[in-house]
Amino acid sequence: MSTDTAKQYVLKIRCPAASGIVAAISGYLAANDCYIAEMAQYDDEMTENFFTRIVFRFNEGNGDLEKLQLGFLEIQTRFNMQVEFFDRSKPMKVMIMVSKFDHCLLNLLYRHHKGELDFEITAIVSNHLDLRPIAEREGIRFIYLPVTKDTKEQQEAELLKIVDETQTELVILARYMQILSDNLCKQLAGRAINIHHSFLPGFKGAKPYHQAFERGVKLIGATAHFVTADLDEGPIIEQEVQRVDHAYLPDDLVAIGRDTETVALSKAVKYFVEHRVFLNDDRTVVFQ
Repeated sequence: MSTDTAKQYVLKIRCPAASGIVAAISGYLAANDCYIAEMAQYDDEMTENFFTRIVFRFNEGNGDLEKLQLGFLEIQTRFNMQVEFFDRSKPMKVMIMVSKFDHCLLNLLYRHHKGELDFEITAIVSNHLDLRPIAEREGIRFIYLPVTKDTKEQQEAELLKIVDETQTELVILARYMQILSDNLCKQLAGRAINIHHSFLPGFKGAKPYHQAFERGVKLIGATAHFVTADLDEGPIIEQEVQRVDHAYLPDDLVAIGRDTETVALSKAVKYFVEHRVFLNDDRTVVFQ
């Protein structure tokens, strides 16, 4: 069978570091008539954790993945592994959350249309109606969940219900300008990605780029990270940066900020939907 048409799978493993892990995995796959097309591994000496991502296929067409998983349980138990198998032919289901800014949403849609981001959009959810025409133009379900102090808990419960009903695997906060509650952050732990501007010092509140201009900022950056209850402090997946100088006006900084945000977010999403991201306590391991 051609390698171009053979069905591929991804195997993700995290476990305590120990001798014989790679030999056990590769030996098992070989014994079950599998071919390893790609393999990346990392041994974190600080946490003593081992991570690996393996892309493989069955040598004789579509093998029995369920049988392969069941047979792997002995190795999984022996090395105390956290194991996930994924079928690469099945796009990940993602939900995109937005408010009024459209640049991150439009960039994700563009890269999706171009085949750079292989996912299925279950819905676009917003606390405003501004970007509804974009969703309607794309034929994507648009869900309006306006949030106030009195309705926040109810709307977050509705959001979780939609996530469950649509079997959404990743929630993308594409400039969703609403702070999520601690409870929602816990419910979406490890499956929600946010984008945030990156400045030193950290300019919080309204118009961060204008604040940065007033302080003579020299770098414009953006950070894509997992959502946690600690606002904008979740494990970092990807960062982008661009140098500026005294000649840049606030509007110039905003425009550059849009670019860095779209690039950082799209890369983080791509890594996640391709199963390249591992949580490593408060950090991440990303096989690029």
